[in-house]
Amino acid sequence: MRRIPASFAAPFVLLAAAACAAPLHAADVAVSIREARSQDGQFQVALVDAAGYAGSAAPIAARLLAPAGDVTRVTFDGVPAGRYALMVIHDENGNGTLDTNLVGMPVEGYGFSNNPRVMRKPTFDEAAFDVGADALSLDVAIR
Repeated sequence: MRRIPASFAAPFVLLAAAACAAPLHAADVAVSIREARSQDGQFQVALVDAAGYAGSAAPIAARLLAPAGDVTRVTFDGVPAGRYALMVIHDENGNGTLDTNLVGMPVEGYGFSNNPRVMRKPTFDEAAFDVGADALSLDVAIR
């Protein structure tokens, strides 16, 4: 059995010790969804990182829930520290997709964290927020 020289192994030992000693932050993210056009169908709510926002990775977490009056609330518990965005679709007819017209404009409700007012899908940075150790409350207005 060959031994690894101490000068080579030391950085790995220090890295492993630092990883074990560093606290892992996680926080709850409470979301209020408002201004739905109807109480029909369901909300599809996705918490995504940059890769998920681009469609190249699965959401960090996702929920399906029925509209619950003027404000519908959902909480994502124990979200690891990082940079995220929320995407909400109000699937009013319950077919599992955001319906669009012939030119690709949505005909069902949708919303993003930070409520950016743009005439296109917002960029990740426009919708992004940071999760640290403290709980967050976000408000998403359906357009």
